[in-house]
Amino acid sequence: MEPVLHRQIADELRARIGDGRLPLGTVLPSEAQLVVEFGASRGTVRQALAALRAGGLIGGGQGRQPVVLSTVASQSFDTFLSFTRWAEEAGRTPGQVTIEVARRGAGVEAARALGLAPGDPVVEVLRLRLLDGRPAMLERATFVEPIGRLLFDFDPDRGSIYAYLIDQGVDLSRFRHTLDAVAAGELEAAQLGVAVGTPLLRERRRASSRTGAPLEYGDDRYRPDVVTFTVENAREHDATLLGWRSPVGGAR
Repeated sequence: MEPVLHRQIADELRARIGDGRLPLGTVLPSEAQLVVEFGASRGTVRQALAALRAGGLIGGGQGRQPVVLSTVASQSFDTFLSFTRWAEEAGRTPGQVTIEVARRGAGVEAARALGLAPGDPVVEVLRLRLLDGRPAMLERATFVEPIGRLLFDFDPDRGSIYAYLIDQGVDLSRFRHTLDAVAAGELEAAQLGVAVGTPLLRERRRASSRTGAPLEYGDDRYRPDVVTFTVENAREHDATLLGWRSPVGGAR
């Protein structure tokens, strides 16, 4: 029981945050109080609180009482490349529904990003990503044809495309991300369960090898009421993320 108890505690606290029983700015019960309430060890309680911190829902730590910071799960840059990994580390349940995997001619924007001519063959993947069963992001990925055709031997509903490609020896090493906001079109509205015109967070991504050879162009669109992004910079480290700004404070 103990190995899964921390998830049960995290789920219960997450529910209290989501339904307003623990509003923004509220100090959570102490570790000692949670130990008594849930009949758990202090280590198990700390695991549960760590999951909430990883999701951006609470702050605190290092002797400070946890405080509710947000009611929306936040994805950090450290786990930005893997929607599945981030969700699992935050104690959430990731999921995906594959809408299409197809070989076709590259569109203008994807061709430009991949160094191809419009109409050159590529493999496109369209997936709906879920968080605890709830639509969270519509993922569009366009791979250069030699890489993309590997996906015809993979079930994208099984999990991470990146993890599979890396296991196949694909050198996914360098990534460039651009974040902005766009209005939901008819496809996004239908898949994400929002109205046409609803603001969405868009992440455009260019993945390449260590030598700079382009491998993938991505255009992912998130519901901002389900997922936000957090970028943290420290003065003592090289500021590699200069130019990033999060519109809400802070996928593969």
